[in-house]
Amino acid sequence: MTASKDLVTLPRNGLPIAQMRSVYRVGDVERRLDKLPPKEHESLRSTYERMIEKGPERFQVKPAGLPVMDHLYDDLPNFTEVLDDVRRQLALCEDSRDALEITPLLLLGPPGVGKTHFARALSQLLGTGMGFISMSSMTAGWVLSGASSQWKGARPGKVFETLVDGQYANPVMVVDEIDKAGGEHAYDPLGALYSLLEHDTAHTFTDEFAEVPIDASQLIWVATANDARSIPDPILNRMNVYEVQAPDPDAARRIAAKLYRGIRAEHDWGSRFEAEPRADVLDRLAEVAPREMRRAWMTAFGNAKLDRRDHILTCDLPEAGHRRASMGFVQ
Repeated sequence: MTASKDLVTLPRNGLPIAQMRSVYRVGDVERRLDKLPPKEHESLRSTYERMIEKGPERFQVKPAGLPVMDHLYDDLPNFTEVLDDVRRQLALCEDSRDALEITPLLLLGPPGVGKTHFARALSQLLGTGMGFISMSSMTAGWVLSGASSQWKGARPGKVFETLVDGQYANPVMVVDEIDKAGGEHAYDPLGALYSLLEHDTAHTFTDEFAEVPIDASQLIWVATANDARSIPDPILNRMNVYEVQAPDPDAARRIAAKLYRGIRAEHDWGSRFEAEPRADVLDRLAEVAPREMRRAWMTAFGNAKLDRRDHILTCDLPEAGHRRASMGFVQ
């Protein structure tokens, strides 16, 4: 299942080297398909046929060298400690035949500080795909591991879908708001993580729907949470845990200014506005949670345009009620 082929060129985001890795055995799939009764389990049959058609090989991205990360330190100044950790782990494999291996990350912090944005940025840095699981909106305990095909409406879990339907053997898998995974579930929604977060056992992870072992050992796990108290210790012990605070005022001003320049450059209408935002406007934006800044800028650009101005004033920004209320942790 884990056999690899020679390195191939994959030009993407400055990380041009990838390895082909088999994430399941076609023989296993064919045997399961042959055992299905005729005209029954059509959804399962379709899944097996799709697996055979797509084949088991996926790109396993590997850095050709230590990637430039300066832009991430600028964009995410409150994630410096996490970025340092990722950079160390990237350095270990930059000039070796070893596969990229990043210890699962848990990012703790109040809403809006950029935890999910960090996960997307990490995926782009590595040049790999990303799977996303929101535990707060989850309605079934088997979202990670799938449900038995004997159940009506059963389907594979997110891990299976990300590996089988995607292009990569080592995508970034985001478990958003993992602390919201409690509730009245018949099955422990985090139960699958006990094996998935362990490199050795993840090699033969079996989705309960497909019942075919898949190699999930290369997944790069990033979990986010507001509070660690409801997360089981066995999960915490398998992850590097970081507390991410809101950026300080100076860092927040830098984030806001960079967003302004980015939005201005992305749009044809941007050239009609001043190249840099004004200081008093940046002071106001520094009070806004990072994830709200883009929306605030877009509102301000629109208001300024309606007033036929080439610059943004503080009165163009959303009302104060939309600003971040607290720097502390919230549930």
